[in-house]
Amino acid sequence: MNAANFDRTLVLIPARMASTRLPDKPLADIAGQPMIVQVARRALSAGAGRVVVAVDHRDIHDVVTAAGFEAVMTRVDHQSGSDRIHEALAAIDPDGRAEIVVNVQGDLPTIDPATIRAALRPLENAATDIATLATEIRDEEEKTNPNVVKVVGSPTGEARLRALYFTRATAPYGPGPLYHHIGLYAYRRRALEAFVSLRPSTLERRESLEQLRALEAGMRIDAEIVDTVPLGVDTPADLEKARALLSAFPL
Repeated sequence: MNAANFDRTLVLIPARMASTRLPDKPLADIAGQPMIVQVARRALSAGAGRVVVAVDHRDIHDVVTAAGFEAVMTRVDHQSGSDRIHEALAAIDPDGRAEIVVNVQGDLPTIDPATIRAALRPLENAATDIATLATEIRDEEEKTNPNVVKVVGSPTGEARLRALYFTRATAPYGPGPLYHHIGLYAYRRRALEAFVSLRPSTLERRESLEQLRALEAGMRIDAEIVDTVPLGVDTPADLEKARALLSAFPL
């Protein structure tokens, strides 16, 4: 990424303390560092832009800043990460200098920095409002698993889809690849601001998929196809996997 693009890009990492399955998740130790710090280190290594962690608890703020990263406090009652990063954006960039906002989930401690960079590539097309990631499903069980969100799209290149729909169902029908949606987003600032101003949409509520709100509002979402799904830490078992991975392969 050139210097001009770096300066106009913000990488925001939403982190909330509340987690029913893994209490105090952002502070969980992984290879000697709190999980949120591991995520911030990978975001910094991506070299995509200024990295800021959007937090809802002073303890998270303190461990992030102690590790040398920037943090901003946000409200505790946000319903989604996109709402949290929008509040953070207004606080840290009130003059509107940043044109692109990357939302990296705070529970991806093993994410490859190259994966973060990949999420920016669809925005090279001026018509794209929001960029995201997908990977081809290889596991047969995942094709019918409603917890694996599929992106249905029209190819626009060798490694890119224009998203037409997101679903928990097995789709599209017929022979051909199915794609697992990876919930990492890069927004044009104007798209993020428009998105958070919208009410939850009909299909969003039906599928419990926030990104459908953007499609229903006429926004264009393009997905870059990458090789693997980053490990999201939601359970104690996931945490142990992340610890094993980062002990064997530290950044």
